[in-house]
Amino acid sequence: MTDRKLNLTMLCDYYELTMGNGYFDHGMGDKITYFDVFYRQNPDNGGFAIAAGLEQVVEYIQNLHFDDEDIEYLRGRKMFSEQFLEYLRNFKFEGDIWAVPEGTPVFPREPLMIVRAPAIQAQLIETYVLLEINHQSLIATKANRVCRAAEGRVVLEFGSRRAQGIDGAVTGARAAYIGGCAGTACALSDTRYGVPAGGTMAHSWVQMFDSEYEAFKAYCETYPTNATLLVDTYNSLKSGVPNAIRAFNEVLKPLGITKCGIRFDSGDMAYLTRKARAMLDEAGWPECKITVSNSLDERLITELLLQGAKIDSFGVGERLITARSDPVFGGVYKLCAVEDDDGNIIPKIKISENVGKITNPGFKKVYRFFERENGMAEADYICMHDEIVDDTKPLEICDPAARWKRKTMENFKAQELLVPIFEKGKLVYELPALDEIRRRCAYEVSTLWPEVKRFDFPHQYYVDLSEKLMSLKDEMLDAKR
Repeated sequence: MTDRKLNLTMLCDYYELTMGNGYFDHGMGDKITYFDVFYRQNPDNGGFAIAAGLEQVVEYIQNLHFDDEDIEYLRGRKMFSEQFLEYLRNFKFEGDIWAVPEGTPVFPREPLMIVRAPAIQAQLIETYVLLEINHQSLIATKANRVCRAAEGRVVLEFGSRRAQGIDGAVTGARAAYIGGCAGTACALSDTRYGVPAGGTMAHSWVQMFDSEYEAFKAYCETYPTNATLLVDTYNSLKSGVPNAIRAFNEVLKPLGITKCGIRFDSGDMAYLTRKARAMLDEAGWPECKITVSNSLDERLITELLLQGAKIDSFGVGERLITARSDPVFGGVYKLCAVEDDDGNIIPKIKISENVGKITNPGFKKVYRFFERENGMAEADYICMHDEIVDDTKPLEICDPAARWKRKTMENFKAQELLVPIFEKGKLVYELPALDEIRRRCAYEVSTLWPEVKRFDFPHQYYVDLSEKLMSLKDEMLDAKR
């Protein structure tokens, strides 16, 4: 977790403040509410997404407070009572939060986070919670797709200069690392979050010298154990690769160094890498790695490998860090229950003519069911918070979109997905190291069937409801007709 203590309390939609003032004015500010964070559609029409951004949400909540400057700004708007401003002056988050650990594969319409807190507190955190989870989950998901396309080859995140703002670059690189990238070109992501940073040279390095060979020779002399040379400044095959081989022979070989690399940033990557590989092997540099970059994504990487490109690693920039093909992760924050004066939980539902936007009411839990024999994920199960799943007995689950579709789960192991993060405003969750999150992601994705991981027309993973939750939803829909 970063040591930065930045107060982002005012990073909220203005209506969170106006609603808060209204709740306060009508004596509803301390009413306990329950909100679900979920999304409705996987990016790129994929089979799943990767949850990310929780650590930054934790940091934000721990630093929540309104300072004097904030209070004066709000007073100047002449919309807020002095009593409400005094409440904000002493504001502190005192609620409960449950969330899916970062790196976990997740699916549409299941809660990634549940917030239980007084109404004002729950509303005020909405914007930042969605901002962070939407952004990092989007980039982690895209990175995972790119890394799966690379089929075990190294993928590096190269997109800082084309990211959408500072946090787009810095936390974007963090999310890309969670999703499977091996490192980043962004040094600040390394200093702040521990994402391994690396890089070699730009075309300007080559242009600064009188000749391409002199540029390569100088770089090998300065970085003999990390010599990756950019070979496409002038002519990749006629000068770039031959000059790289010459520099390797004259500088690295006398030192006994056999590991080095070249990079292409333009041209026909399939053709160039095949030719370069043959040239390097013939010259006695079989351990020289070939890296390619230039507007890559999972589709182009897949196509390059199908064409027999000889590539050892990929630098993926703008199409990863901006998730260019599907740049919005549509996470939402919806009220699902409130408590009455006696502490009874009263479910709430949002109804829409668009069936996909009808919410699941009540305080809920989410389970993932794994096959006992092979450990593969079979289904996710959303139920009421007081329901107990006994995975020693068969369990019937039902499709929320088609009640007649039912599946009986047998010989399965149930695992709760949502874990406690805050209890009464106190952090009770030990934030894992970034490498642990990355390993979790790799392992959890490995438990998904290949059909779920297809890029095109993936199998729709089961996210089903309990009979109790389904009946409650039906009753509430009938009552609103």
